[in-house]
Amino acid sequence: MSNRPLAVRSVPRAVLATLRRDRWATAGAVAVALLGLAALGADVLSAIEGQDPYTYRTDALDPGTGRPAGALGGIGPDHWFGVEPLTGRDLFAIVVHGARTSFLIGLAATAVSVLVGVVLGAAAGYLGGWPDRVITWTADVLLGFPYLVFMIALAAVVPPGVPKPLLLIVVIGFFGWPYIARIVRSQTLTLRNRAFVSAARSLGAGPAHVFRHELLPNLWGPIIVIATLSIPGKIGLEAALSFLGVGIPPPTPSWGRAISDAIGWVGTDPMFLVFPGGALFLATWAFNVLGDGLRDALDPKTAVRR
Repeated sequence: MSNRPLAVRSVPRAVLATLRRDRWATAGAVAVALLGLAALGADVLSAIEGQDPYTYRTDALDPGTGRPAGALGGIGPDHWFGVEPLTGRDLFAIVVHGARTSFLIGLAATAVSVLVGVVLGAAAGYLGGWPDRVITWTADVLLGFPYLVFMIALAAVVPPGVPKPLLLIVVIGFFGWPYIARIVRSQTLTLRNRAFVSAARSLGAGPAHVFRHELLPNLWGPIIVIATLSIPGKIGLEAALSFLGVGIPPPTPSWGRAISDAIGWVGTDPMFLVFPGGALFLATWAFNVLGDGLRDALDPKTAVRR
């Protein structure tokens, strides 16, 4: 029996096989693709509708109440999702541009978390000794740290000149690496004593070479699964911070801030909450079911059963 881990089967082939077999994973992949296209083409979609997320349209409001004029929050040919109360801004434009904000921060923060987590987790598992103890202790401390409170406090003291999206990416990404590092460390511990790793070391390969050519190819499966399942958490955290008023500042569209603004209008204009809330739910659901499908496809034990 080969000492090479079972997870090394072709990752693209396993993913395609899962998408053909698992309808939920396929639905998640389609939803992610559609939301991604909406985020990339937000300007084009807004131009097709003839609106933008920044222009106030008081003519679309009821002068007496500030609510959208017309039924269902002002939905019509000119405003596909209706308009925002009090401002008259187009809700469809807010939702698609908010998708760009959420995807940018979610994907970039996940990339930061994965990069740091993979490097530190692999170093801890492969080197052992004091590097393992230091990295594991640091990860345990950060896992128990009240990072949401820290983020709220940090947003209040950071100078106004610091770009808020960049700050959110760095902070959210930084606090996300311990979970990834623990998983990668455990996977590395199982790989470092395999024959192909021992053979590479006996031939004089250094730690960097072993990581790049022996460990990393066998960690791609878990890394892809971890990253996919991490993205909805990052998107939700950005939405939560914007909901609390310490995320993306106005007038930049954000699903979280739109949901926060809609809370006070649920009784009179529920559509104001339905569309941004539905978009956030769809994004988190899609990444979760896609991640679950990928986990089934790339799990070594699942590979054996199949």
